[in-house]
Amino acid sequence: MSGAAAVRDAVPLVVDLDGTLLRSDMLLESALAFVRAAPQRALAPLWWLAGGKAALKRRLAEQTDIDVTTLPYDPRVLALIERERALGRTIVLATASDRLLAERIAAHLGLFDEVLASDGGVNLSAGRKRDALLARYGRQGYDYAGNSADDLPVWATARHACVVGAGAGLLRRARACCEVAEVLPPPPARARLRTLLKALRVHQWSKNLLLFLPLLAAHQGGDPLRLLAGMLAFLCFSLCASSVYLLNDLLDVADDRHHKSKRARPFAAGSLSLLTGVALAPLLLIAAFGLAGWLLPWRFSAVLGGYYALTLAYTLHLKRVMGLDAITLAALYTLRLIAGAAAFDVPLTFWMLAFSMFMFLSLALVKRYAELREARSRGDAAQARGRGYFPGDLDMIASLGAASGYLAVLVLALYTQDHATVALYRRPQLIWLACPLLLLWITRTWMLTHRGLMHDDPVVFAMKDRTSLVIGLLFAAIFGAAA
Repeated sequence: MSGAAAVRDAVPLVVDLDGTLLRSDMLLESALAFVRAAPQRALAPLWWLAGGKAALKRRLAEQTDIDVTTLPYDPRVLALIERERALGRTIVLATASDRLLAERIAAHLGLFDEVLASDGGVNLSAGRKRDALLARYGRQGYDYAGNSADDLPVWATARHACVVGAGAGLLRRARACCEVAEVLPPPPARARLRTLLKALRVHQWSKNLLLFLPLLAAHQGGDPLRLLAGMLAFLCFSLCASSVYLLNDLLDVADDRHHKSKRARPFAAGSLSLLTGVALAPLLLIAAFGLAGWLLPWRFSAVLGGYYALTLAYTLHLKRVMGLDAITLAALYTLRLIAGAAAFDVPLTFWMLAFSMFMFLSLALVKRYAELREARSRGDAAQARGRGYFPGDLDMIASLGAASGYLAVLVLALYTQDHATVALYRRPQLIWLACPLLLLWITRTWMLTHRGLMHDDPVVFAMKDRTSLVIGLLFAAIFGAAA
């Protein structure tokens, strides 16, 4: 787009908001913020939609508080605007988003001379936006930057088009109706796939290997039919977990943008559209329960349903309740063991359940400690955003977490004295050797966390850390020798 020609012709540059200036969608942003703040009224927007899309946008804008300073703006579009503004061009923000939000964004950026937006009565998109621009500037009296098929009518009456983040098909259609002066391409397909896998948190699927522990504890790991059931259970649990991760990140998108590392998550950063998450989360959930109901025992489906319900409660409320959040995380790990026992139709002992609760409570508190330590290192003293803790709680969290981990070791020691254990293992006394190994790992994990070296989920950390892997192998070897 020629800057000199733009100044000479005094043609304004009109910029779309959703998907163009902003790597997000304000309707979905405000809808998710509303559900997060008032989950008991989650269906209310459906009622408001009866009054029209513009009315829905206005109600959501009025009842939510979007922090426009942390929204994922496209730096390429910002650079385009600043370049053209420096040449003296008039810059107009024209969006189907509600005016209340559009004007706040314009005021924050300080780059726009005028704002055209939906007003609660008229939804300013597609043909309506075209008509508004024609009335103000006439045919070919403006240049327009957009990103979607809704922008084709607007491009058709523009002088020049700037196409942002569009695929090859839309770019061809844009070129057929207008002279395309500038193209800001989308990320390559491989990068988009990596982003999707990151959002699904496929690396977290390793946690679902806990499903196999009841089978190994029952000494039936060589049964091919049970192993097949385990692989199906692993797939179902992983699909369900990914659905939960998507929902969690969608509802937490505002908090994540204020977090040092979580701001890089796909939805928070705008590298994956909110619409993709909204569409994919229920599809994954349907696939998980469909496969489970068809191929696995009903008890597994029941436990999977309990896992999803508890995770939903955690996402909507429990994660913000001090203490209850960590206990819930421990319970979610323990539910994996219960689900495995249901899938394999093997008994689950009191010892395994007790060990799981204490061990994973300790690891949940490791995660909270690491987050709060990072906040304290930045000088924060206020309550952690979206959590029930203050940085001053660090010492108490460390005490509770270490104590919980050592209680897990005590449970393991008592397990060796149980009559059922003596009957199950040829050399049960060898299991005592696992206790100092576990003590070492728990102590080391908490010391690394105290030193600020725990930058990941502790379970994921254990699967990447060489020392943890060696301890894990020795742990397994001890149980193998005892059997």
